[in-house]
Amino acid sequence: MTQEILVQVLAAFLFTVGILIVLLRRDTIMILMGIELMLNAANLSIVAFSKAAGMVEGQIQVFFIITIAAAESAIGLSILVNLYRNFGSIKTQKANTLKG
Repeated sequence: MTQEILVQVLAAFLFTVGILIVLLRRDTIMILMGIELMLNAANLSIVAFSKAAGMVEGQIQVFFIITIAAAESAIGLSILVNLYRNFGSIKTQKANTLKG
């Protein structure tokens, strides 16, 4: 196997682990960590493809994805602080009164 294939297999594995964390875990912090893992797997895949193609545009795009991931983390953690203040827990099932 070439190095590009191994990197893509690693990215697919990381993305799959991220999806499983988001779907199976109930803790909100773990769900946010799963989303971050999926974004980082996408970054890894984009960088590997752009390096294999010899293009810089994919590597520049990764910087924008990292910025979006940082904003998502900041907003997600602020939502968690408000959940803890209102419900005394950060479990996603306790936040069912936030509908609508």
